[in-house]
Amino acid sequence: MAVFVYAENINGVYKKAAFEAVSYAKAIADKAGDTVTAISVNPTDSSDLLYKYGASNVINIKDEGLKNFSAKAFAQAVNEVVDGNIIVFPHTTDASSIAPMLAVMKNYSLITNALEAPESLSPFQVKRRAFSGKGFMHARAEGNGVIVTVSQNAFGVKENAVSGTEEVKNLSVANEDTKVISHEQSSGKLDLKEAEVVVSAGRGMKGPENWGMIEELANVLGAATACSKPVSDIGWRPHTEHVGQTGKAIAPNLYVAVGISGAIQHLAGVNSSKTIVVINNDAEAPFFKSADYGVVGDAFQIIPALTEKIKAIKG
Repeated sequence: MAVFVYAENINGVYKKAAFEAVSYAKAIADKAGDTVTAISVNPTDSSDLLYKYGASNVINIKDEGLKNFSAKAFAQAVNEVVDGNIIVFPHTTDASSIAPMLAVMKNYSLITNALEAPESLSPFQVKRRAFSGKGFMHARAEGNGVIVTVSQNAFGVKENAVSGTEEVKNLSVANEDTKVISHEQSSGKLDLKEAEVVVSAGRGMKGPENWGMIEELANVLGAATACSKPVSDIGWRPHTEHVGQTGKAIAPNLYVAVGISGAIQHLAGVNSSKTIVVINNDAEAPFFKSADYGVVGDAFQIIPALTEKIKAIKG
């Protein structure tokens, strides 16, 4: 039972999601009495980073035509080198676009948003998120093989160092369906998908000029900043910070929501968070029903006081 894992990189650099996926694949391989083979496309980082989390073999695909992402082209490239009946992907935007295409190419079952190591391998059965994160189900895959995507921050990154070998595969995959007009990349900020702590705010902040207190709280917590859809729609914050059903779906360990009412569309993107803290002056705000902790009060008084308290604790 060969176990493969797609180790996603951004501009050649491995992110936390890749290490979590490798850790998950290692747990499967240990259960199956097998080893893990990691596959990556045009990485610049050392394969040692993947050995650290349990990948015994690393296949680096080198292809100049894959400098720009295309789900179809990347799926074709991975399909050319993968030779296993269990394939693990992180549940990132790019990887979760590749996984279903590869499943069709291989005629494998596809299970998305897995939360835990599989309950059984034959048949493959695992707990996964369902109903936009509002529920769980136990999905079973039957057939020749299975592709599983791992929900971010669910399984965790677990060191399990092994000795590894690296192999380079030079390919030339046609990537004619994608033409990149421009490429903009944010810098100096935590990736929302990778962040373990997120501080988010909504229209309760009254205007973009008041976001300094949100950024300061995020800074002392080592958190990423986010916002609700109305805030990004009116231009108070960039669309890259919009979390929700039509924005980014995130699953941090801690999600702090300030001045957000908690519409169902917003909840769909954040209710996979392990702990939700809501701060709102409206005691009837729907978000309180989904919160682990709630504070009813004026955010303009609470946030600065909370920030100073955390600074004092940290010394």
